[in-house]
Amino acid sequence: MHEGASCQRNLPYFSLKPIDYTWIVMNLVLASSSPTRSKILQQLQLPFTICSPDINESPLSGETTLNYVKRLALEKARAVSNQHPDSLIIGSDQACSLNGLILGKPASSEAAVKHLKMCSGNWVEFQTGLALINTRTHREHVTHDTFRVKFRNLSTEEILAYIELDKPLDCAGCFRLEAAGISLFESLEGKDYNTLLGLPMITLVTLLKEEGLNPLLAAAP
Repeated sequence: MHEGASCQRNLPYFSLKPIDYTWIVMNLVLASSSPTRSKILQQLQLPFTICSPDINESPLSGETTLNYVKRLALEKARAVSNQHPDSLIIGSDQACSLNGLILGKPASSEAAVKHLKMCSGNWVEFQTGLALINTRTHREHVTHDTFRVKFRNLSTEEILAYIELDKPLDCAGCFRLEAAGISLFESLEGKDYNTLLGLPMITLVTLLKEEGLNPLLAAAP
């Protein structure tokens, strides 16, 4: 068990119907402290447990954006796996890059201004890593999804106004798409809007079905 990991039951356990159609009890676990990812996962209308992983999120020397997010997604899921036998554990991590440079969370208003000035008028790529671990079978899946955004040409006045409005200092990309952040963009490019928010749902559903959980059948009354 990893010290510092804390879990909260969002909804009770559910019965998971595996591929051979015999019913067993499984728990769906979201290894994330992100309220946005929790809200996205609720779209499936399935009960799940929220568990905050405690890991070092520093990138490795020379690590690409893609390798970084896939590694962290898997590490997050593994960090809580010992606490949850007979579970399907979801890990996800996101990073954005501009011309190959990883843009971290700004943390301060000054850094946010610099960040958005760099992005102004440019295409920015978001890589979101996704991991799913079945702790019953110990099978692990790791994949990713990509989403690109084209920022409008932003004035300093617009940047300052946006930062004051949404306060996106804890966000990859320095925006809240679910709020006023949509005003920053000229164009969006990708297969799954949820990827930009931090949890690729289309890909996740595919992985869940591979592990025997069909969200539509499991959520049906």
